[in-house]
Parts: sequence; structure tokens; C-alpha cells
Amino acid sequence: MLVSRLREGVGREAFFSASYSFPTPAPTSAANLGVMTETSAPLHWPEHEGPEHEGPEHEGFGHEGFEREGFEHGEPVRPPVVDVVLPVYNESAVLRASVRRLHAYLTSSFPFSWRITIVDNGSADGTWFEAAAVARDFARVGAIHLDEKGRGGALREAWSASDAQIVAYMDVDLSTDLDALLPLVAPLVSGHSDLAIGSRLAAGASVARRPKRELISRAYNLMLRVAFATKVRDAQCGFKAVRADVARVLLPQIADDGWFFDTELLLLAQHNGLRIHEVPVDWVEDADSRVRVIRTALGDLAGSARMAKRFLSGRGRIELGAVARHGVRDLVSQRSAR
Repeated sequence: MLVSRLREGVGREAFFSASYSFPTPAPTSAANLGVMTETSAPLHWPEHEGPEHEGPEHEGFGHEGFEREGFEHGEPVRPPVVDVVLPVYNESAVLRASVRRLHAYLTSSFPFSWRITIVDNGSADGTWFEAAAVARDFARVGAIHLDEKGRGGALREAWSASDAQIVAYMDVDLSTDLDALLPLVAPLVSGHSDLAIGSRLAAGASVARRPKRELISRAYNLMLRVAFATKVRDAQCGFKAVRADVARVLLPQIADDGWFFDTELLLLAQHNGLRIHEVPVDWVEDADSRVRVIRTALGDLAGSARMAKRFLSGRGRIELGAVARHGVRDLVSQRSAR
């Protein structure tokens, strides 16, 4: 996958060219990055830095298939607790307004340190140019360009390269009310849960969308419950977060780079005993949504059939290592042994 990016670093000469092999980025020079910490480090509560800034222009470079914009200059920046990814495709008209709204919310109302990462996946309009400009104009905002389309591929790239402790994403139209973000990530910060998802179908959710999309969504999630005994009610809501150490284990196991990425992530997580937290959300459908409902639904059905075959053949189990969650019997045995 060809990627364009500029990466956060130290001072005005903080940009570099490098090739990434997932799941760990491989920069050409450690000096360009300053002090790095592992995403599995204990979570901390750093203070915020300034909001939107009018700082000096970033110095870029020309490198085929690889550049990135963004992140403020100056002293080395500690890895944030939460990296909020905005995957975008032909969204130049709304991108700046959405980032401004999200940036203002995070600055004023979010207790954890954060970063916003815009990922342009194969846009044919001016989205990448707008994303690069937004990354220059706002503190703690970066932008990545991918040549290939696909929301799943965008999330795979951004989450794999992130140094945050929690990786999240939301749709750029901000259909989900932002007040759900803290309840989404708090169980991950505390260690109570491994993944968290917004749900438009959970009790307490408030949703405004067309009957056709409501019917298709309910039918699809009912199919998942029947076929896979899923416990979550809404696999498709574009509002999710994952602990970074868990993401590093799951991402290499996910085959889909399109819309089914979300469902595959959740199916693998549940199949391997990870804990998923579900948050009821307030959600308003975007009239200019880029989702092709019928095409997406057919792709989801094909992906579901592939996952059913994988699980039935016994290939669904993943070696989780340190992120494996202990069952109740394990906890009882541990307490009895004390």
C-alpha cells in the first residue's frame, strides 16, 4: 500500500521518509522522533497543550508514495492517551468544519491527552490538500494519504503506526454526538474492557435515520446474532475504540480493508474472549453519506460467510499473549491459591 505522510517529531526539521512494516513503524532515524514509548505503557493523564494555532508553515518534501502532514513543532511531544482517526473519502467540503468542531470539543471537554489523525483513502477531489492544510493549521492534528480506497485500510494504517495507548475512530460527518467519546474510551483506559463501540441499537440510544437504513442495519445485526451469537447490538456504527496493545494483535488477523473491517474486528475479538464495551449513542444520519447501502450490505454478507467458514474450520483462534483476558474460573483459581 502506498502511503503519504509527514510524521511528528522534534523541531522544524522533524520530517522524514521511511517505509513501514506493520504493526510497528520503522523510522529511518530515531533522532527524528525524540523519545518514543511503547503503546502498552501504563496510561497517564498529561495536560492539554494549546488549541488551534497560527504557527509557522511546516517544511515538507516530495517523495513518491510517502508523505504526511501535521503535528506541532517545538519540544518533543509525549505520545497521547487517545488517537482519534478520521478516515475520509472525497470529504473536502466538510473536513475543516468537522475537525474544528472535534478539536474544540477535545480541547475543552476531554480529560485525556489526544491527537486527531486524518486519513485520506484514495480521494478523487481535493480532500488530501485540505487535510494537509488542516494539519498545518491545528495543533495536534496530522494527516495521512493512502492511494487505495477503503475505510478498513485507512484504520489499519493509522492504528498500526500510532504511538497512542488507545486508538479510536469516528466518521468525519460526526453523526455520533461527541459526548459519547469519553464513555467510549474510559473503560479502555481503566483496563476494564479491550474494545469499545458506539451503538445505535442499544437501549438508551437516540437515532434519526431513514427507514431503509434502519431496516437493513437491524436485519444485518440480527443475522450476526443468529450466526455468531454476537453480544453487541450494532457492529457497523462508525464510532469505535481499541486498546493499542489489543489492536496490534488483532490487526494482522483482519483480512478486509473495506466496510466489513469493523465486523471482522468485533467477531475476532469476541471469538477470542476479549471484552467489548457498548455505548448507546445519539446519532443523526448524514444526508450526504458516502455509504452505498446495498453494495455495503452485500459485501458484509460475503464477509460474514468467510468468517463463518474460518471459525468452523478452527482457524479463528488467535495467540493473544499478554492481552488475553482471564475467565472467571481463572480468577477463582488465583484467589484460592492465595
